[in-house]
Amino acid sequence: MKDLNARKRARGIDRAFDILDHLRAVKHPQRPGEIAQALGAPKSTVYDLVATLVEHGMLETVDSQGNVFLGRRLYFLGLAYQEHFDLAREAGVLLKEITAQTSETSQFCMLDGEKYTVAMMCEGSRPFRISADVGERTPIPWTASGRLLLGGMADEEILTLIPPEDFTLPSGERMNRDAFLAEVRAASRQGFFSFDSIVDSFTHCFAAPVYDEAGKCVATLCIVAPKEDARANYDTYKQILIDAGRSLSDLLRG
Repeated sequence: MKDLNARKRARGIDRAFDILDHLRAVKHPQRPGEIAQALGAPKSTVYDLVATLVEHGMLETVDSQGNVFLGRRLYFLGLAYQEHFDLAREAGVLLKEITAQTSETSQFCMLDGEKYTVAMMCEGSRPFRISADVGERTPIPWTASGRLLLGGMADEEILTLIPPEDFTLPSGERMNRDAFLAEVRAASRQGFFSFDSIVDSFTHCFAAPVYDEAGKCVATLCIVAPKEDARANYDTYKQILIDAGRSLSDLLRG
């Protein structure tokens, strides 16, 4: 009976995180019934969990219709995490340095489950501004960073992690999975990857790895530049990014 109760509690915690992740993904308030439908979960379970999350400030009721959204307690937890997380603090400093040296948009990127996300960004100073929604979850195969962030995984693990539909590009073209895996291996060997963006036709993306003490790529530093600027300054941008990635990796290794 004790093991059964423990499993029920664990499932409840998992479902609570599913609710938080869902609201983060949709980016707008929803009623508990809508959340239950989206998650394919029993309405009674979702209503109970939403009430508990509201009680603890993890969610907030935003109107008289019962719509809820992420609560301010999550904001304060995020601030506490950022104060403790040296990597994010140091990454912010490096992004400013990268952008100051190149005038281009720089980014600090990580995996978020089976997706890629821009965790921090410093906008460039060129007239042609490039920006991204920080925190937006993007299919891993669409990104330069994804090739580096998957480098420590076996092919089977990668294909299990990435949803099959994420190999379909915005154009509707289907990406060759074997070619993608080959790029992952090449990026891992070279400690760098760049390509013309497959999301838009104007930019070139550079990515350099950030390694932890175990030698695993846990984040990337990136430059997103207009194609002409990228071609004219390719070697310079590449070296600046690699040097910054090594600096951040050295910090993690103590």
